[in-house]
Amino acid sequence: MSSLILCNKKRAKQPYEVSRIHCRIYTLEELCCYLSNNLYLIDYTIVNERLCDWIEAELGLLRLAEQLRTMLQKHSSEERFVMRILSSSSIYTAGELQQIQNILDRLKNQKEIERQKYKADNLLENREFEDAILVYQSILYGDRDDSVEDAFYGKIYACLGSAYGRQFLYREAMEMYEKAFQTYKEPSIVKAYIYCAYKAYTKEEYELFLLKNTVYPKVHRELMEELQTYAQEKCAEGKEKLLEIEKIKSTYRRNQLC
Repeated sequence: MSSLILCNKKRAKQPYEVSRIHCRIYTLEELCCYLSNNLYLIDYTIVNERLCDWIEAELGLLRLAEQLRTMLQKHSSEERFVMRILSSSSIYTAGELQQIQNILDRLKNQKEIERQKYKADNLLENREFEDAILVYQSILYGDRDDSVEDAFYGKIYACLGSAYGRQFLYREAMEMYEKAFQTYKEPSIVKAYIYCAYKAYTKEEYELFLLKNTVYPKVHRELMEELQTYAQEKCAEGKEKLLEIEKIKSTYRRNQLC
């Protein structure tokens, strides 16, 4: 958001505490940020009369509080309740509000375990690897949900492998990818598994590893080709940047001489 943001000046003397995660909120903007960043956690702990009372008493937003109470009385959806709060602030563009609405639409019919995966996926995407790992582990080692297929858990193992790999914990990542492939027969998992072995093992260990399965050498060759192509592309990008820097330096020198 590059435009000027007009914030609500009122700051609560008594914060609103989200009991689920012990988060304290003091302003309308903090409330909006919490909601937009935790869409997968929205439930009765935030959509309730207590929040309406706090918005009225602490923030002085009587009209918004009354609108939210009316929505509760009419049993409006949690998604509409949240969107009303977000749209009442000035920190989101119309495009950003539409993106949030799209996410809420996707989450609406998801199971709790699917929401947890969505949460972990977002943490992983935002490079909060340790938090993502904890959520993935809570899914894998908690009570099993028989309403989802085994492949769902295979994907969780694969995501956990990615989280470990992006922290350079290649042996841990290998273990997760191996478990992932047992239930989720996705070819890309084999490639990720072999890449982690390539990074984790010594040259001698890796050569022995490739002999364990007739598929491994073929995938290894494909992987090496991809890595070589990637290296060449990065090298070309580096050369282009160096040329740009040299052009800037040359222009600077000419200007200094003028």
